[in-house]
Amino acid sequence: MTEATSSAFVDIELLTEHVFGVRLCRGPHNFFSFEMISAIADALEKLDADDSCRVVVLHAEGKNFCAGADFSDSAPSYSTADLYAAAERLFRTRKPIIAVIQGAAIGGGLGLAMAADFRVVSPASRLSANFSRLGFHHGFGLSVTLPRVIGEQRAAELLLTGRRLTGEIALSIGLADRLVDDDSLMTQALILAEEIAAAAPLAVESIRATLRGDIADRVRLATAHEMAEQMRLRQTKDFTEGAKAMAERRTPHFKRS
Repeated sequence: MTEATSSAFVDIELLTEHVFGVRLCRGPHNFFSFEMISAIADALEKLDADDSCRVVVLHAEGKNFCAGADFSDSAPSYSTADLYAAAERLFRTRKPIIAVIQGAAIGGGLGLAMAADFRVVSPASRLSANFSRLGFHHGFGLSVTLPRVIGEQRAAELLLTGRRLTGEIALSIGLADRLVDDDSLMTQALILAEEIAAAAPLAVESIRATLRGDIADRVRLATAHEMAEQMRLRQTKDFTEGAKAMAERRTPHFKRS
């Protein structure tokens, strides 16, 4: 059995007999980074190899599940290609994943939440693919995962507007699977996790693989295109303005340049 372990970015913890937690420990905001995504992938792969683990609960310390990129910071030290290679690993794991979303799941944070099979939210949860409001292209395979869960039209609306959703709206459109009070997020996630864990584990993994199909390969192809568009748009003045406006907490003024 996997023992509880800690790293600079995630902790692995035994929650119940067959349910393990992977906890993001870069609070309060758990900003998106290659190091964090790579650490999550390492943890999930470790639990994949542990027969005692049947379900994983992905959760976070602090105010927000994952508030996206830190635009107040300097340029990232990692390449987008490395980031998306790590992200692809999340989609190749075998065990069901339940994401507990307190506070924000924004940008790449939403992409991370979409790697899970289920999402548990509260009325205070905020979910957004805010890339268009940054003058940027979405990433993390959201081209695949959003339409897969909520349909092409709703996904297009969220991606093109960059609209922020409450937990209630996320539930109503199928983006979230459970809506509970803040204090009950982990409790509800564990109820669902234990119900899944009570089923035959080989059957669960087989059914999950059938339902998810070739999602990892589709994400790999999608992120190649997303990355190319991100690199192109990163050179624009609109992206510079969007990132600056985000850091300064003001409305951006885009000029199509």
